[in-house]
Amino acid sequence: MSKIAIFFAEGYEEIEALAVVDICRRCKLDIDMVSVTEEKQVAGSHGINVEMDKTFSQVDFAEYDMLVLPGGLKGTLGLEAHEGLMAQIDAFYASGKYIGAICAAPSIFGHRGILKGRNACSYPDFESHLEGASVTAGPVEISDNVITSRGMGTAMDFGLAIASVFVGKDTACEAAKKFIYEMK
Repeated sequence: MSKIAIFFAEGYEEIEALAVVDICRRCKLDIDMVSVTEEKQVAGSHGINVEMDKTFSQVDFAEYDMLVLPGGLKGTLGLEAHEGLMAQIDAFYASGKYIGAICAAPSIFGHRGILKGRNACSYPDFESHLEGASVTAGPVEISDNVITSRGMGTAMDFGLAIASVFVGKDTACEAAKKFIYEMK
């Protein structure tokens, strides 16, 4: 079974993070919520506290097939400031493993040179940070092993795109039908 880690810093965007977790779990993917603060509970941008599965120091990155970064301005800044996480993002990208980011978080990939020559999308205010990318207004862009999405309103599309990579589009479409969502 494929295994995914999604990282939480204080101020993450709740819908962007939790929609991905929910969709992936419904598609029978193993997804861990990981705190970069080393606290087991992390507060989102709207004060919703969520209990994490692990803290960063408990993660064995060799077990994972994908790393996911939710947005939220404060959360994105917290993720990008975490040197250990950034080293893992670079390593996953270099090895061809999947990485994904939504809303403001694709800016991290832009700052790291990961988006050069790729189609990518983000929250409109962060498009200037998608350095070297061909910026689109699509809800999700999948470019090889890099998946980006625009924001809270595209969180379902983002989660389904991630699920599609690991369980196939047909399985993801079946899951979408069960929660009354038409997959694009």
